[in-house]
Amino acid sequence: MTLSQLAQAIRASPTLALNEEARLLREKGEPVIHLGIGEPKNETPIDAIQRAAALLTEGNVKYGPVGGTLSLKKAIIAYTETNCERLVAPENVIVTSGAKQALYNLLFALINPGEEVILLAPYWVSYPEMVRMVHGVPVIVTPEDGTFHPKMADIRRAVGPRTRAIIVNSPNNPSGIVFSEAFIGEIVEFCETRGIYLVMDEIYHKLVFDGVTAVPPFRFTKKDPESSKVILINGVSKTYGMTGFRIGWAVAPRALVEIMLNIQGQTTSGTSTVLQAGAEAVLTGDQSVIESLRLTIENNRNVAMDELSKIRGVRTIRPQGTFYCLPDFRAYRQNSVELASFLLRKALVVTVPGSEFGMEGHVRLSYAGSVEDVTEGIARLRWAFDPGSPKDIRIGDHMRTRDWS
Repeated sequence: MTLSQLAQAIRASPTLALNEEARLLREKGEPVIHLGIGEPKNETPIDAIQRAAALLTEGNVKYGPVGGTLSLKKAIIAYTETNCERLVAPENVIVTSGAKQALYNLLFALINPGEEVILLAPYWVSYPEMVRMVHGVPVIVTPEDGTFHPKMADIRRAVGPRTRAIIVNSPNNPSGIVFSEAFIGEIVEFCETRGIYLVMDEIYHKLVFDGVTAVPPFRFTKKDPESSKVILINGVSKTYGMTGFRIGWAVAPRALVEIMLNIQGQTTSGTSTVLQAGAEAVLTGDQSVIESLRLTIENNRNVAMDELSKIRGVRTIRPQGTFYCLPDFRAYRQNSVELASFLLRKALVVTVPGSEFGMEGHVRLSYAGSVEDVTEGIARLRWAFDPGSPKDIRIGDHMRTRDWS
């Protein structure tokens, strides 16, 4: 079989292999705990269920506009004005099958072969592969001080004549760090001045803790929506816990949205009108569902930090948002794929290797699940590594003994 060079260049994900191994273990009845998945356990907001169900009951589910229904776009416009301090028109909005498609369509529209996109490590796993899929070159900028917070000086050094865009994800997956107001202001000014697109992935912007705020980038630009280089990516998956709806969007200049519409029209066409109706309902409905989810996740974060603090030699920066943390296990293992594989085989805990995010020697843990899973899962991690912990632990119906050093 002859395959395209581009397709063969896309890396296989070690995470998928670990998830498949975890699935097989579960099928054998093993008590696997999944601390890798980025999906909260909340119930779907009732507003979304009722609106989607009503449309299904009508029995008239047909194609919708490629770029999203006008009523959903109006809901996104109101949401953007309220939360992002920007008033835009329907022509500035495109609705997509999840925020991931919005980002891919955007990169497809922006990047010429060989042009560069700056990615700030730790970065979301799909960023580098998406850039490569449109024949671009990912340029990784990693903070050297271990804070997970980017530095403008490092970014300035990385920018060159072929730099086309910078992707900023705050609150950050996988670290949970919220980038400072000073940094957001500086990078907006830098990109607007240099003519570089600033892609703001704000999918977690409402899931923040300890009174921290994810500052909207539009606050720092005086340019109108048609001339600004700031582009927003968002969706309902994380803020409302509606991962299965696969509704995302981009807010961008009209000329760029027109190109993204052409791309989407020739690939997936419009997203499901049923699911768009659900997304519209949740954006215009009772917003207390956000605070309810946020409080649950914040409590889980507190539990996770308390449990991780008991593992000697493991350093964890306290997340300010999202439902992830990125503890440093280099005191025990340098290779994060080997680390995650070891934890699955010995402790029956699924984690995500830090190398997937540009952070070797770390693993990403999700505290989006139940408090019980977070507590027991991290207790198993401690048992697997910390020589000061008891050698015996009950996992499921069996006692296990740590017989390795």
